[in-house]
Amino acid sequence: MISPEPGHNNKPILAVSSLTKMFGGVKAQDNISFSIQPGIVCGLIGPNGAGKTTLFNLITGIYSPDEGQVVFNGKDTRKMTVDQRVRAGIARTFQHVELFGSMTLLENVLVGMHVRTRSGFWGAVTRLPWVIREEKEAVEKAEALLEFTGLMDYAHHPAGDLPVGRQKTAEIARALASDPLLLLLDEPAAGLNAVETEALGKLIEQVKKRGVTMMLVEHDMSLAMGICDKMIVLDQGSKLAEGTPREIQNNEAVMAAYLGQG
Repeated sequence: MISPEPGHNNKPILAVSSLTKMFGGVKAQDNISFSIQPGIVCGLIGPNGAGKTTLFNLITGIYSPDEGQVVFNGKDTRKMTVDQRVRAGIARTFQHVELFGSMTLLENVLVGMHVRTRSGFWGAVTRLPWVIREEKEAVEKAEALLEFTGLMDYAHHPAGDLPVGRQKTAEIARALASDPLLLLLDEPAAGLNAVETEALGKLIEQVKKRGVTMMLVEHDMSLAMGICDKMIVLDQGSKLAEGTPREIQNNEAVMAAYLGQG
């Protein structure tokens, strides 16, 4: 697993400053600022259209901000590509499952390791001893991640044939394959039943114990309130509130904007 930059252990792993993003004259992100300390689970909540996924896209480099900056592990990310951010330690899952359906779960997890392997095209052609050794180590690591996430029995099943709950768990395994310092989970409980949601909560707790900082967009408030150390509330592209789950539960503006909605 990669390590935080030396000297930054007591500093935020993620610092978002005055982040603004416009789409056709509409502010999808309006001067958003917050920071996240290493080793916590931070919930990102708000009504539909509040800008939660847009914020994830700005942190991961899919979108570029019109103003403001994202500092990750002490580094300004404005000139970093998506791949460079993954190498630096940012990984994510998506609101809609993005697995390769015809590939096995094991193969999908191996794809998540591409930023940590060295062989590339010529390595695959030459089949030098170090390439073979690296491939063996990658398979062992992928199998360990499938074991960790409870999916080892499905390692050789095509991902597209599995129920949505297992596919969502497989996305987490694939994201962990890149050795992230920060893992962004976009609605991980969407489409899950109560038993699967409970298992997801336990998995997130286990990932936290491995030292991975997490942000999650989640509409299941019982799950979010139960596993998050901190919560940020967005509404119409602006930060409405920030605090502990208890503070958020008792915030009247949040209740009016989100928690009190049907």
